[in-house]
Amino acid sequence: MRACEEKFEHGWVPDTVAGPLRAAVRLLARQGLVEEADRETRAALSAWEGRPVHWAVRLSVAGHDLLAYARTRPAPASCGPGPRERLVELLPSQMAALRVFVALAGQLRTPPAAGLAEQVRAAVHDRGAGRWRLCLTGEQMESVAYGFWLHRLTGSALEANRFSRDYAVTHRPVR
Repeated sequence: MRACEEKFEHGWVPDTVAGPLRAAVRLLARQGLVEEADRETRAALSAWEGRPVHWAVRLSVAGHDLLAYARTRPAPASCGPGPRERLVELLPSQMAALRVFVALAGQLRTPPAAGLAEQVRAAVHDRGAGRWRLCLTGEQMESVAYGFWLHRLTGSALEANRFSRDYAVTHRPVR
């Protein structure tokens, strides 16, 4: 739609171009991502095009926003651990606790390990497994264990226990 829309000065994609895509465009319209031209707009487009325009569409405000959002999101790449990295799969509750830990970075005396915030932002959700996938270094895994230890002390031990069991990384406070 975006590429077709840019070809026309008036910003509307007429039936001659969008016609074959009509079923897909209707689905996008139901989701609020495109808008269809009303009678007055079609009359103006007919005058502009010099032929009858029976149907025309253009991206809605939400459609433009979706394109902008999609361009800024990190591409979901398969997480292949690099050197000295390990694939980590976290439950949604673990990822939520990890996001809290990363968000508090500026307030903590022991902040998250370098690069951990970026790994959390770039994490890929595997819907089939119901897990978040990250590739972490040993230092980042120790940092995650520390974050889960803090989480454990404020409520739930599940996240720390599962991380310890699955990856054999547990935070032990220095006495």
